Amino acid sequence: MKKTPVRIAAIATMSISLAFTTGAVRAPNENPTKKPTITVYKDPSCGCCKNWIEHLIKHGYRVDAKDSPNMAEIKHTLGVPDAVTSCHTAMVNGYLIEGHVPAADIDRLLVKKPHIAGLAVPGMPAGSPGMEGPRSEHYKVLSFDKNGKTSVFASY
Repeated sequence: MKKTPVRIAAIATMSISLAFTTGAVRAPNENPTKKPTITVYKDPSCGCCKNWIEHLIKHGYRVDAKDSPNMAEIKHTLGVPDAVTSCHTAMVNGYLIEGHVPAADIDRLLVKKPHIAGLAVPGMPAGSPGMEGPRSEHYKVLSFDKNGKTSVFASY
C-alpha cells in the first residue's frame, strides 16, 4: 500500500490524538515533571533517616545520600539554626531541609520559592515521615531564614 500525503496526514492525526489520550490517563498523583535531586546528609547508623529517604523516593524525588559521622559540623557549615535541628539535613535547589519534613511541603516550597533559607521539623516527632509507628503527635513544619527567625509553614 502506497502512503499518500492524505494517508500520512491521517496517521499523524491519529498519533497526536493517541498521545493526548494517553497523557490524560496519568495517575492522579503522578507529576509529569521530574523532581530535583535532594542531597541528604545523615548519620550512617540512623534508621529514621533511611525511612525519610524512602518517603522522598516514594514521592518522586531522587536522593543523593551522604553518610557523615559528624552531623553537627555539617549543620553548622550549611547554616542550620540550632533551634530547628533534627537528625538529618538535606539540600534541594538551594534550600535547606532539616529533619522529617513531608515531601508535600517540599513540593510547595519548590513551587512557591519563598525568600527563606529552608524548612525544618525540629526534633523527631512521632508520626512525621520516617518516624511512623503506633502513635503520632502533632508537629509543625517551620520555615526559617539565615538569621534563624522561624514561622509556621504547615501544621500536622
